[in-house]
Amino acid sequence: MTERSEAAKPRGRAPVVTDADIRRTARALLVEQGPDAVTLRAIARELGITAPALYRYYRSLDDLLDALRLDFCADLAAELATELAALPDDGVLQFLAICKGFRRWALAHSREYTLVFASPGAGRSQALRRFNEPFGRIFLASAGRLLANYDIITTPTDAIPAELREDLVHFQTELLAALSESGQKFPAEKLDLGVTYLMIQLWARLYGHVTLEVFGNYPIPFDNPEVLFDAMLVDLGRSAGFITP
Repeated sequence: MTERSEAAKPRGRAPVVTDADIRRTARALLVEQGPDAVTLRAIARELGITAPALYRYYRSLDDLLDALRLDFCADLAAELATELAALPDDGVLQFLAICKGFRRWALAHSREYTLVFASPGAGRSQALRRFNEPFGRIFLASAGRLLANYDIITTPTDAIPAELREDLVHFQTELLAALSESGQKFPAEKLDLGVTYLMIQLWARLYGHVTLEVFGNYPIPFDNPEVLFDAMLVDLGRSAGFITP
């Protein structure tokens, strides 16, 4: 009998991979090569399997990226939780620690930060869903302690631009629903439209500073941008009334 041709030889089994393998490989590609490197074909090649095999775990690349976002939010929340556990039960100290920890994590994990917080195309529902994710729960719990223990200075409803009120009411409603579902201890009766407006402004300033620093887009170079960030936090606290001059 003649030997079987090379083509007729039985092929070895494909490697056995797990969901954790897929996420770990996708994260490595993101961190080492950037977001454009994260494709199903590249992940499959790294794992030694075919790209269609990944559809057993994820319907699309977008589904996989959503899973990575959750992983990164959980990592951020775990870092913050460890730091908060070592602090006194003081709402102001903990809120400031969360803000500083958010900046520190973003600078240390710029590509993960970009995927979670700076990717284009995230709709309203996805943004609101983050309140029920680990980082969102920590942030809201801290905000709840501030509302419960301090007389927060907010904008009267009639002073809020009329064009914004409908959007703020929608956000307020969705936020209260998220709080109810998550079981957060949050004084819901204090979450009026003025507080809702303040929360949006606080997040916009915090997120704006961090994003500018992560992408190196400050209008002028700073030798120590942390000083600018800390000054911004103090200004936010004073304007909201939970830091006294």
